[in-house]
This record gives sequence, C-alpha cells and structure tokens, in this order.
Amino acid sequence: MLETHFMPSAGPRYGIARQKPEPALALAGVKAQATGYASIGLTGKRLSWRSFATLRAFGMQRARKLALALAVCGLVGACASPPANISRIPVQTGQETSKDGLFTQPVKWEHSKPGCKGDCPTIKVDSIVFPGNPKLSDLVDNALAYMTGIGNSNVPTYSNIAEYEQYFWKTAAPRDSTLLSARTRYRNSSLTVVELDTWQYMTGMAHGISATQFLNWDNKTAKVLSLADVLRPGQRQAYNAALKEAHSRWLSANPELVGDLDTFVRQWPFQESTNYAFTDRGLLIKYDSYQIAPYSAGQPELVIPYDSLRGILKPEFLPS
Repeated sequence: MLETHFMPSAGPRYGIARQKPEPALALAGVKAQATGYASIGLTGKRLSWRSFATLRAFGMQRARKLALALAVCGLVGACASPPANISRIPVQTGQETSKDGLFTQPVKWEHSKPGCKGDCPTIKVDSIVFPGNPKLSDLVDNALAYMTGIGNSNVPTYSNIAEYEQYFWKTAAPRDSTLLSARTRYRNSSLTVVELDTWQYMTGMAHGISATQFLNWDNKTAKVLSLADVLRPGQRQAYNAALKEAHSRWLSANPELVGDLDTFVRQWPFQESTNYAFTDRGLLIKYDSYQIAPYSAGQPELVIPYDSLRGILKPEFLPS
C-alpha cells in the first residue's frame, strides 16, 4: 500500500476511493509488455543486452505501445469541441497559467526490498494525485505501472504501483532500481497536462533506461485528449511536416551534439511522434532515449510553435 505524507498509510490508496482499472487498459498493458520484451532479449528473469540497436528499439517500442494502451482503453476519448471562438489556450505566461487547472498533492516515498541486507533492489516514487478526481489519479497510477516493462511473462500480474512493488520484490536482482514520477507540465482552467516518467536500471545494464508519456487531460469532459482529438480532420500529415521542421531547428541548435549532419541523420533519422503536450509556446514533443539521438542527448524535446499549427490544430486549441 502506498504511503503519502499527507494521510496515514492505513487509509484508502492515495486517500481516494479506489477504482478498478479499465479492463481495456489492462489488456493494452499486456500487449505493450509482450511486444517490448522480445526486442531486448530477455532470458529467464534477467536482461541480455545484445547491441546498441536493441536499446533504441526498446525505447521506441515502449513509447508506441504505451500510446496504444491509452488509445485502446477508452480513457482517451473524443472531446466535445467548444465554439470555435473560445480558446482553450489563453495568452498567458507559464507562471500565470500554472495557478489554474486541477489541484494536486504530492506522493513521495522510497522503499528497499523488505528484509534485504547489502545490495538491495529499490523503488522510488515521486508522483502526484488529484484529490477529488479519482479517475485521473488512477490513470496516472496505472500508466506508471505499465511503463515499467519488467518481467518475462506475457501477462502482467500488476495494474498499479502498489501491485507492481510486490511483483518487483519477487523478481528483481540485488541492484535493480526503479524510479516512477509524475508532474503537471502545463495547467489552465480547461486543460491539465501530466508528464509521466520512468527510469529503470537492471543489474548488468551499462546504464538505466528512461521513458516519458504525456497525458493531456480535459478538465471538463474528464478524458485524455489524443492527438487525433486536437487536430483538424485530415491534418495529420501537415502536423508531421511541422514536427519535422521543429526537428530541423533542434538539429541546428545542437551543433556540438550533431557534428557531421549527414552522418547524424543517417544514424538517427527523424521519427514521427504522437507524444505531445500543450504548453504556452506550442506543442511540446518529447522523445525517449535512443529514438532520435544517442543516449548522451538525454530525452530530446521539440516545440512546434502555435503559429506553425494554424490550420492544423482545431481553433479552440490555439491561443486566443
């Protein structure tokens, strides 16, 4: 049972009446894990890291499959669009907009395997909950658990962080470590953007592997907005073109990383992505390690300015 600093651990999880996870989300989580394991060469319960290419494939597959999980589950739904002259993205500074949106409370703890001495597996959680909004709180909890990708079974035995912790103690090697975190990346009166991050180290790895997923939550309809929900009909290719332009700007802004441009682009070609987040400046697209750059580049963030998205985004998702 998760413990928080704002209420006794003996109470309901997160201080909110627990809801069962959506069956479709659990099913999608199964598919996400089943596909991801084969690409990283799991042998028994341990990882066999075979090559540089498998690391990149692992990061790319996990991002795609988690996005599929959210799309299938029904928590990603179409939003009833407001009148076109009412903007969901007010012209405000980040400091002002961060005061709006849903109220959050932190959940922070760090556990080592009970009864373990010496080198012990650990789990650290630095997350948030939304008091009064159990649906979103459970979605954050469920999604972070599914993003772990630990294990050698095609059927996950956990659907939230509390259940994942118990599974982890049974399967982890002495130096295995997991970090699960969530934070609000952007907030206004009608939208709340949550960034979900995982970092995992498994004994024998050269380094840990990180992954990120955004949840763009519609405060009014209580649903996650997929990319298709915010684009005008038939504008997906135009969005991809705008993202590719943002990628070119990112390459130009990082000459010390890129070096020889032609060689870099051959090794790390542009990748389309639906992992977007609303911000004051435009749509933020964040990539996992090994998707469009080497591990040393971290998790690249590309921004598509709203001016480049006019005619592509639905009018209500452009600044007034």
